[in-house]
Amino acid sequence: MAWTPQAAQERLTLAARALKLWGPRQYRVAVLVAVGFAALIGVATVIIPNPWFSREIATVWWNYPVWILTAIGAGLLAATYMRPAAQGALAEEEAPAERKATRMGIAGGVLSWFAVGCPVCNKIALLALGYSGAITWFAPLQPILAVAALVLTGVALVWRLSGQIACPVRVAA
Repeated sequence: MAWTPQAAQERLTLAARALKLWGPRQYRVAVLVAVGFAALIGVATVIIPNPWFSREIATVWWNYPVWILTAIGAGLLAATYMRPAAQGALAEEEAPAERKATRMGIAGGVLSWFAVGCPVCNKIALLALGYSGAITWFAPLQPILAVAALVLTGVALVWRLSGQIACPVRVAA
């Protein structure tokens, strides 16, 4: 399906229908994964203060909404891999389009970690750019990484959800 505003609207409508058909099991998985993802990213980037990690540069206001929205998206995305209770636990083999959505979701999660983390605490940025480079070059890119993380996670989620309605898994008789 080519991207047009009408096609995007159709995908969003199908995604909303899919969410309405979810049972408690999918929502429980979504909540558990979202909380786990938020805890993992929050502790590692010191958005959640903890004794294991430290942060040289304080968080900025947009770190919190990006962190929470990405965690919610990751939780919902993980729940799309659950079949309804009557069909068993996990979905069958992924189609190529579903693998693309999976990769986009993973990329969104990784980008959110880079986006909300301390620019000089990130060992990759620090090794590649040095301390002043991380502040001068990497820190200004973090909001762009945050938007990319949210877009990738959102597109992957809508893609997977709309596929649950447009291409549902058949129940074996």
